[in-house]
Amino acid sequence: MTPPRGRTWGRRGHTPVARVRERSWRRWSIAAMCCYRPGEASRLIYRPRQHRKYRGKGRNSFSWSDYRDLVVRAHSQLKAPIILIWDNLNTHRAAGMREYATEHDWVTIVQLPSYAPDLNSAEGIWSLIRRGPLANTAFTDDDHFERALRGGLRHIQQRPNLINGCLASTGLTLTRHPTTTRGGQ
Repeated sequence: MTPPRGRTWGRRGHTPVARVRERSWRRWSIAAMCCYRPGEASRLIYRPRQHRKYRGKGRNSFSWSDYRDLVVRAHSQLKAPIILIWDNLNTHRAAGMREYATEHDWVTIVQLPSYAPDLNSAEGIWSLIRRGPLANTAFTDDDHFERALRGGLRHIQQRPNLINGCLASTGLTLTRHPTTTRGGQ
């Protein structure tokens, strides 16, 4: 996520300045899934992770196996097949993730077209987080940031109407397809 920004005020002619101590070796990544099913409350499943590089070593983001683990977690919680609608993040398109999806019949991956954030409901979640608990805050330490982040995500999690609003903003809708029997009727 990019650093959150919001509006503030200041005396006319004086630009407000908030000084923060920045360390480029710290980075947070958040993976989230908006889960929709007709007739049921929408759900948000997420996993934040702090990455720390030590002298240039270590990973700066989630790997495809981290996303796979999140999908497995969602499948075990939802107890239903999963259709992943993913953007073109390189770890979403990784060979390992494609192989995993072909090996498991309960996972289907649909790739969004390039440069189509307006079709991705998770972008609405990030917008809510940036404009809400993370806006205009100078965090004192990592724990302060993590508490605000988890609190904001929990707030969204407990309000399915916010998750539904993120889907509605894409213009996509849920439709119930008739099930077919194995005989093809």
